[in-house]
Amino acid sequence: MSKIQITSFFHEPTFTVTYVVADPATSACAIIDPVMDYDAASGTLSSEFADKIVSFIDKNGLNTEWILETHAHADHLTAAPYLKAKLGGLIGIGEHIRRVQSTFKSIYNLEDTFPSDGSQFDQLFGDGEVISLGHLDIEVLHTPGHTPACVSYYIEDAVFVGDTLFMPDYGTARADFPNGSANTLYQSIRKILALPESTRMFVGHDYKSPNRDAFKWETSVFEQRRSNIHVKDGVSQADYVTMREKRDAGLAVPKLLLPAIQVNIRAGQLPPAEDNGKHYLKIPLTVSK
Repeated sequence: MSKIQITSFFHEPTFTVTYVVADPATSACAIIDPVMDYDAASGTLSSEFADKIVSFIDKNGLNTEWILETHAHADHLTAAPYLKAKLGGLIGIGEHIRRVQSTFKSIYNLEDTFPSDGSQFDQLFGDGEVISLGHLDIEVLHTPGHTPACVSYYIEDAVFVGDTLFMPDYGTARADFPNGSANTLYQSIRKILALPESTRMFVGHDYKSPNRDAFKWETSVFEQRRSNIHVKDGVSQADYVTMREKRDAGLAVPKLLLPAIQVNIRAGQLPPAEDNGKHYLKIPLTVSK
């Protein structure tokens, strides 16, 4: 029987799932992939969704030890620093965030003082590293491909895979972001699917496939191996890569990619305020010829 309690919070504007994972024996908890509300039209940040998590944790007497990111997201702005200020805890991410920071520092032409050493985060995790949550262990699995810094968190009989895999009827993550790789993504997926078949799997997003009406975000290793439409057992790496690259070529850019990445590589902190006291995000322009 599982020793952890998992509570899900679905942010429908970005189709993101935030998880609160708790050890009932100690009341310690971790928050995985939290979301800050962001209105792109007005440039307004708000905490309505994050406050639901704060309320839940306070109501249940939980002690926040970790705020964990599976990667630097391209589809929402993280609420990690807001939740840390409210609840405490350490913000953690995979150590390969350094490569993502270096790449996007150049793309955004960020200030010279921006460090690309991961120091904005409280802790960087290596592949196979084990951290504690109360009396429980969290094993960090490096699962790149969607981005080079993606990690999954394996806790008891559950694994939290971020954007690497979606529900079986929706498939897998795109691999066309800078330093993404369909070949690497396939290998990471097989690494996850090598876990025990009974392992519960919690995905980072759900967009609803055409054949169901409700959002879902819990599946299992067994179900993924049996029926994932992109990568079930029997799909070769070559066939997967051909499918993934063709599919990615037709996908639209995520609506919040440009604001999200430059905030999320800072562990959710905003760029430095300018001389008028305001914070600004950069939008690199591409001029079509």
